[in-house]
Amino acid sequence: MKRFLILLAMMVGFMSDSNAMELDKENTLYLDLETGRVVIAMRPDKAPKHVERIKQLVREGFYDGLIFHRVIEGFMAQGGDPLGTGTGGSGQNIPAEFNDLPHLRGTVSMARAASPDSADSQFFICFNRSAFLDGDYTAWGRVVAGMEHVDMINRGEPPANPSKIVRMQVAADVEE
Repeated sequence: MKRFLILLAMMVGFMSDSNAMELDKENTLYLDLETGRVVIAMRPDKAPKHVERIKQLVREGFYDGLIFHRVIEGFMAQGGDPLGTGTGGSGQNIPAEFNDLPHLRGTVSMARAASPDSADSQFFICFNRSAFLDGDYTAWGRVVAGMEHVDMINRGEPPANPSKIVRMQVAADVEE
């Protein structure tokens, strides 16, 4: 499975031969949706505080059962709000870690309010290249498998029938 994920990540441009970083289970998330599993490779080298906080929230079960409350066709799917309205969070802001990761199809990044340091628990997954976000939002991961399930998330602001996160897990915590 690990070799498959590395090969897949290389194929989608997340890694290259010259800058190959091995996907390790401690920095891989399983995002289980109603339609199937999405595998996210996290980037602690680019956003260490965000990855640390996301893993903490995942291990607490924070994301389990939450909906995608803002899903814009051709742009992104946003979730991680316990209120389901776009106004909630975990109560702990994360300082911005803007980096050089581009917002490509499958990039996972943090949602925030106007303040650069207002990211909390809400994240989004890009459906397409969104260059206007580069350098202004903290990208912390990339979908390396299961993007077809992200594509099936119900659209709307909010969606009439929101898709939900069945479960989110750090791969290191999953017995296979």
